[in-house]
Order: sequence, then C-alpha cells, then structure tokens
Amino acid sequence: MGARRSPWTGAALLGAAVVLGAWLVQDGSRGGQPPAPSPAEALGAGGPRPAALSGTPMGASAPVRISIPAIGVDAPVTGVGLDGEGHLATPSEQDRNLAGWYRGGVTPGQKGTALLAGHVDTAEGPAVFYGLGALHRGDRIDVARADRSTAWFMVDAIEVYPRTAFPDKQVYGQAPDPQLRLITCGGDYRKDTGYQGNVVVYAHLTGHRRPA
Repeated sequence: MGARRSPWTGAALLGAAVVLGAWLVQDGSRGGQPPAPSPAEALGAGGPRPAALSGTPMGASAPVRISIPAIGVDAPVTGVGLDGEGHLATPSEQDRNLAGWYRGGVTPGQKGTALLAGHVDTAEGPAVFYGLGALHRGDRIDVARADRSTAWFMVDAIEVYPRTAFPDKQVYGQAPDPQLRLITCGGDYRKDTGYQGNVVVYAHLTGHRRPA
C-alpha cells in the first residue's frame, strides 16, 4: 500500500478537516462507558513539549500494526479513505481489533500529522480503541510499517471533545514535526444518539527502528 501526500494545506486543510470531523463525532453508538482521561492528561497540563525532543522524520511507508502496551492494544492497521459523502470511512466492524489509517495523509513517522481511527466498541463489545482514555502522558505507542521499520511515539496528551466543539484544525492540522493522532468515540453516551464526543490522543515521534 502506497502513501499519498496530504492535500490538507492552509484553508483547504481546514475544510477537509471539518468534513472528517463530522464523521468522527457521529460514529459509535453501541453503549457502555469506556475510560475517560483525567484533566492531568490534557494539553498544556504538563507544560509545552520541546520541539527538539521529536525524532528524526522517516520516509513514507504505510502502517501495518499498532501496539500500545499500557492498554494491551496489539492490532493490525488497514488503510481507509473517504466515503461517497466525503466522510472518513471506518474500519470494518466485523473485526473489533482493527485500526484504520487515513491513507490520504502522511504515514506514521513522516513529518506532519498521521491519523489513526478505531471503534471504541461494537455490538459485540469493546473494540480496539476502547482503552484510549486510560492512557497517560509518556506512554509508548509503536507503529510497525510496511517497510519493516517501526516508528516509536510518546503520548503528549489525551483530550475529550464534545461533538459541538471539536477543534478540527488543532487535531488534523499538519504539524511541523512527526506527530500521531489516535481518535475514537467517547464522552457522554445517550441511548438515542450514541456517544456525544471523541477521545483524541496526541503523540510525537521519539525514534524508530530501521527495516530489518
């Protein structure tokens, strides 16, 4: 699977992000109450992250697996695009242990913001990103890539945003260094309309293992 450069630049980026945000705040309506992050994990709670701590950008290579030891995630990654209405397509609900990488953006490890989304739950129970809200600043995220390299990320913050105030540009905007966003549904749950927001994990590249 090849990677395309993200078309999101300037005003065009924000316009695309709003469309994607419309999917992200509406998906997920199965019920249950996944863990929620504490205010101590919010952006800015631990002070700004020095840019010099970011790892050296990697070349393009599609992600094939994600591992998050702190919450027991070890899952394959599939590429997802946009559906006929311009919304981000979701990973299949037939496999609860599956994450989706937006293949229209950068690959994890490249300079910029890579996006991985996953279900919080399905009709069968908790899904791949159910535990995102239980993460803490400093936790590790490993992303194995198609070229047999592995990108290592460190969690910077975990936030919950209501669907009425989702910060599209902040979440989707292209970063000046290699960053990663993990996104799933969360927040309050209502039986008639499902989850009312999204959990977003912010992480930055700390290093990588070269292809074997």
